[in-house]
Amino acid sequence: MYDAIVFFDLDGTLFDDQKHVLPTSIAAIKQMSQHNILSVISTGRNIFEIQDVLDETGIDSVVSANGSYVQYRGQKLHAEVIAPDLLTAFTEYAEKQGDAVGYFNNREFRLSEANDLTTTNFKLLHLNAVVDPQFYQRAPINFMNVFNYDKEAAYQKAFDGQLSLVRNNPRALDTMKAGVSKRTGIEILLDAAHLANVPTYAFGDQLNDLQMFEMVDTPIAMANGHDLAKQKAAYITTTNMDNGIVNGLKHFNLIQ
Repeated sequence: MYDAIVFFDLDGTLFDDQKHVLPTSIAAIKQMSQHNILSVISTGRNIFEIQDVLDETGIDSVVSANGSYVQYRGQKLHAEVIAPDLLTAFTEYAEKQGDAVGYFNNREFRLSEANDLTTTNFKLLHLNAVVDPQFYQRAPINFMNVFNYDKEAAYQKAFDGQLSLVRNNPRALDTMKAGVSKRTGIEILLDAAHLANVPTYAFGDQLNDLQMFEMVDTPIAMANGHDLAKQKAAYITTTNMDNGIVNGLKHFNLIQ
């Protein structure tokens, strides 16, 4: 049994602005592991995108793709799979909207098409985006992105009860099976690993962290975060560029 569990969002949180983990944050995570505190990555990203982070931090428990794929101690606990007919309907709707779609699983991703939004998005994420419109027809898909600036309401209305959408960044909507979120991924991990009574903390900065904040005992927002994340937080730490992770952990006596 652990003394505490700490969930870390990545972009804007555990990552600095160059998509690196600060050395001080790595040292803090390793210190916690020596004192019976479990660190878990909780991210909109997929496993294949973050292997270098897992290697450098020693973290092997992950709630990825906003709860669509969950692993504990390096072992898969749960994976959502979006039905092929729903993928087809979503793709056809996105085409009518003039929007590109990204199809993801824990190993890889492909795009329905490339445009200015996808080019900017994956350049910032340091990922090579390959166009393959038929990818979703031959591979299991856990999670999608759809690229637009302001169509949340239209997509949610069109796929109400089938898919959940949340804005990840100004360019893209994270798209999961209905009801799936970081919260449900955390619930799966805590239940399957018999950790339901362990005190929980979470660091986050964006809208896709709000349901995670509702799930944990102590939500911690980054100073660079969205105003709604700050409103939901028990504590606002410093920014992701100013040792926000270390300062938040110290505030709650999780590290010395």
